[in-house]
Amino acid sequence: MTAAVALEVRPGVPAGAAALPRRRFFRPTWAEVDLGALARNLRAFRARMPAGVKLMFVVKANAYGHDAALCARAAEASRAADWLGVSSVEEGVALREAGVRLPILILGSLYPFESALAAVAHGLTPIAASLESARRLAEVAARLGRRVDCHVKVDTGMGRIGPGPEAALAVARRLAALKAVRVQGLYTHLAKAEEDPRFTAAQLKAFRGVIAALAAEGVRPPLIHAANSAGALRHPEARFDLVRPGLAIYGLWEGFEPVLSLKSQIVFLKTVPKGATVSYGATWRARRPTRVATLPVGYADGYARALSNRAHVLVGGRRCPVIGRVTMDQVMVDVTAAPGARVGDEVVLIGRQAAAEVPAGELARLCGTIPYETVTQLSSRVPRLGVRT
Repeated sequence: MTAAVALEVRPGVPAGAAALPRRRFFRPTWAEVDLGALARNLRAFRARMPAGVKLMFVVKANAYGHDAALCARAAEASRAADWLGVSSVEEGVALREAGVRLPILILGSLYPFESALAAVAHGLTPIAASLESARRLAEVAARLGRRVDCHVKVDTGMGRIGPGPEAALAVARRLAALKAVRVQGLYTHLAKAEEDPRFTAAQLKAFRGVIAALAAEGVRPPLIHAANSAGALRHPEARFDLVRPGLAIYGLWEGFEPVLSLKSQIVFLKTVPKGATVSYGATWRARRPTRVATLPVGYADGYARALSNRAHVLVGGRRCPVIGRVTMDQVMVDVTAAPGARVGDEVVLIGRQAAAEVPAGELARLCGTIPYETVTQLSSRVPRLGVRT
């Protein structure tokens, strides 16, 4: 696929521009989001959960860099997701404006008061993480003249937002006493679900204590949830009424299909002699005559500078090393091993080409980070194109 295939017609262009190709972008660097793979991952994840357990697809941070609107609409069309999870009011509003109608939970804390008001006005479900936020939700219900649903966050060990178990009971009791506010959900977040079963067990024990105490008082929210991808797949006892996968749905977990590919094209080719250097700092020097390809992608696009002289890309189905420092807008690659490479050839920086693959996890390891960061750091100047396989 080439970058020129995505076209759009925009009325009112200047007369001098009428003969230009109508493209969505010109610089040949883009990300492909495989919506078919995403739908299959949703269905596969749901199939591994017990019957009746609902699925909240987490699409915060622009769907982990995959394009929230694209992914949310695909999830809605697949009918494999019951809820969507976002981090902020702005993220939720953007999905509503994109036509998404699934229930949306704002997983982040809402402050100031106007944010809670905006959330409810746009059909989003806020959380209550303190007595003050409970009071604000009551004011929102009064201002709008309607009942407000919310989920209560319990901090059982993440240490981020939400009251501890005892304080959470006070928040839930306060909300339960309000006719205008319904505690629709009660949830926590697992801090070490991928690596520490004991820590996870302690969190779940504390969470169950809150559930039991509320049940003894006649309060049982219809949606109890705790598990992200790791929690749901590795700790069956954490599934409760709803699970909140993100990583697995984007194919960043073993056994699920990768959804995102980062691609570019060769825009310049030359052969440099033995001893020549490439890029800032002259950190790479040719040990032999070398064919060097330049790609129009750099750290401003989210292709990390830490990948300098370390990463590989795919050219003609072959792994070719990145040489020299990754610059803001360009990357140089040794394509000597791909003698057929030509200007305009497609290059894969994340994803598959023929039988070869550069997974996001490989780049994450080279940068000493996690796949979440690798894909979420892809900048807005990289167009996302929805494809289906």
